[in-house]
Amino acid sequence: MTESAPQTLQRRAIALVSGGLDSMLAVKVMQEQGIHVEGVNFFTGFCVEGHTHAIRKKDQDKNKRNNALWVAEQLGIKLHIVDISEEYKDVVLNPKHGYGANLNPCLDCKIFMVNKATLMLNKARELAGEKGFDFIITGEVVGQRPKSQRKETMPIISRESGADDRLLRPLSAKNLPETLPEREGWVDRSRLHDFSGRNRKPQMALAKRFGLDDFAQPAGGCCFLTDESYSRKLADLWQARNERRYELDDIMLLKVGRHIRPAPHYKLIISREEGENRFLEGYRYQFTSITTSSCPGPLALIDGTLASDDELRQAAAIVARYSKGRTDDEVVVEVRDPSGVARQLPVRPATPDQVAPEWMV
Repeated sequence: MTESAPQTLQRRAIALVSGGLDSMLAVKVMQEQGIHVEGVNFFTGFCVEGHTHAIRKKDQDKNKRNNALWVAEQLGIKLHIVDISEEYKDVVLNPKHGYGANLNPCLDCKIFMVNKATLMLNKARELAGEKGFDFIITGEVVGQRPKSQRKETMPIISRESGADDRLLRPLSAKNLPETLPEREGWVDRSRLHDFSGRNRKPQMALAKRFGLDDFAQPAGGCCFLTDESYSRKLADLWQARNERRYELDDIMLLKVGRHIRPAPHYKLIISREEGENRFLEGYRYQFTSITTSSCPGPLALIDGTLASDDELRQAAAIVARYSKGRTDDEVVVEVRDPSGVARQLPVRPATPDQVAPEWMV
């Protein structure tokens, strides 16, 4: 009787899947080598994709899909979505390695997420039946991001995350020291890549070779904290509260509307279109709101406390300024408190010079 050949153990990797092209390619490179890959996507609350494209009319042609889920479907891999929004606050508020150009703690963020993936490596019972994961892969490319993807910072991510040499970057592995999966022969280093810098041509060529022609914009960031306008609003929120804290509702509201702060103790969040009107409607039981009754206009939330009736009239006049009645002598607004009690208030719409540029957050 002929003995059967011993079955080769299939190695397993967990991939950080953002929904962009690089993580997609990193998974494909591993699948090409017969590695079983599962993805993990961490929810922080700051992701660009999702509801904002569904809300605003100007974004109606943009994909409204969750790119991480869509990528997992295209790659045929299981995706674990993990809500880290509470734990992530310390990364945003107290980044050991500081911020990037705005309030983006990119290096600390990558360390944190790789650390979370490292902790998942051996959670076999929860994630992969009887088998755990052997190593972690990411779509990082040396020199692509000024804060977190520099040659000198990549070892910091490996070390401080606890992943050490179980962290493999398939797209730029040849520019980096050998990792455990390479030394052990789980993956063939010669079939990995040496991408570097911000030139996207190698990624685009590899995508073409894999037959990938639909993916999120490759150079686009996936985090609102990299956006100057958003970071300014978040910094304003902290300054107004005299403390650095936020809740999930705060970071969602920073994504929509005009933010106008006529006084340090309150600001107005004023919808810019019907989609934002509907979105802000969901917060009317948390904030005092102002809408126009005598003409079509925006919905505005008052974040803070008005100190006097004069401030209420000022706020109402600003809201009327952005209504269809902005040139009328008088506009009637409805002021509703969070309990639902409402009153009508006639005001003269503010003129452009009565809304100071420095109030615009």
